Amino acid sequence: MKIWNFIDYSNMEIKIRKEEVRDYDTVINVTELAFKNMPYADGNEHILVKNLSMSDDFIPQLSLVAENNGKVIGHIMFSNSQIIDNDFVHDCLTLGPVSVHPDFQNMGIGSKLVREGLKIAKEMNYRIVHVLGHPEYYPRFGFKNAGEYGIRMPFAVPEGAFMVMELQDGGLQGVSGTVEYAKEFGI
Repeated sequence: MKIWNFIDYSNMEIKIRKEEVRDYDTVINVTELAFKNMPYADGNEHILVKNLSMSDDFIPQLSLVAENNGKVIGHIMFSNSQIIDNDFVHDCLTLGPVSVHPDFQNMGIGSKLVREGLKIAKEMNYRIVHVLGHPEYYPRFGFKNAGEYGIRMPFAVPEGAFMVMELQDGGLQGVSGTVEYAKEFGI
């Protein structure tokens, strides 16, 4: 006989805020749990978050947590990257990973994290953000197929999975080339 563990979602108040030092271990744990049984995950996303958090490409203002009743249940981070086309280098952001505890997935928490992160990145005057993710999920935020702009990944990816978005008007004007990720991605 299966016993269901019901969670009362009626009292959920999701607060999105900047990650603090006290959140670090919980963020790593939530990330590991979030990706543990995902078919497209490699199981090392929590290690990536840990390594990015200690890198020069880490942006503390763009490492956000989702909190419910004082408990961290989600996380998003952005890191510095570049789009390189011969002698031209365009600074940009990499979105990800986005993690939501399995008990709270498919409730819009990831979307809240993405929207708030994009809003802050725009306020910080970043021009471009890219993501490697689900082609049916990220377009709702304004992401478009990066290939339309002549922007490529340094390796083959499924059609439509690599997307880009301009955060400032004209941010993608004249931009093309290959993305160079933070070295912590191992790409």
